[in-house]
Amino acid sequence: MRAFLDTSVLIATFYSDHVHHSASLDLFLRFGKDKACCGAHSLAEVYGTLTGMPPPRRVGGAEALLFLDDVQANLSVVTLTDLEYVEAIRSSASQSVFGGGIYDALLAQCALKAKAEAIYTLNAKHFVRLSPKIASLVRPP
Repeated sequence: MRAFLDTSVLIATFYSDHVHHSASLDLFLRFGKDKACCGAHSLAEVYGTLTGMPPPRRVGGAEALLFLDDVQANLSVVTLTDLEYVEAIRSSASQSVFGGGIYDALLAQCALKAKAEAIYTLNAKHFVRLSPKIASLVRPP
């Protein structure tokens, strides 16, 4: 099975006191780089979230980078070409996906590009609205 891990699962993996930490960490470690992936944009989202949390949950840049090293060691990172970005944005516009929803749409496009059989997320409602195909892949950790 090819698994796609959303940013929300990666954040829960990092924080040991997160309610979904155990399940997320299990996913993070279970598959290996050849069977699990995340979107390149998630790297920026993870860094931004970890370093932007209010104290005492905020971590410094160096600690956030160590976690990103773990992400790269355990997951393959999927990128979109400029043409794939534009096509995903055009498709989102035609489906009335606006605002921050575009980032979920781009991550979903990464999952499709990777031929993911499951999209693991803690924000299912953000993904199921994108398309029936995406909705059929959404799973909790």
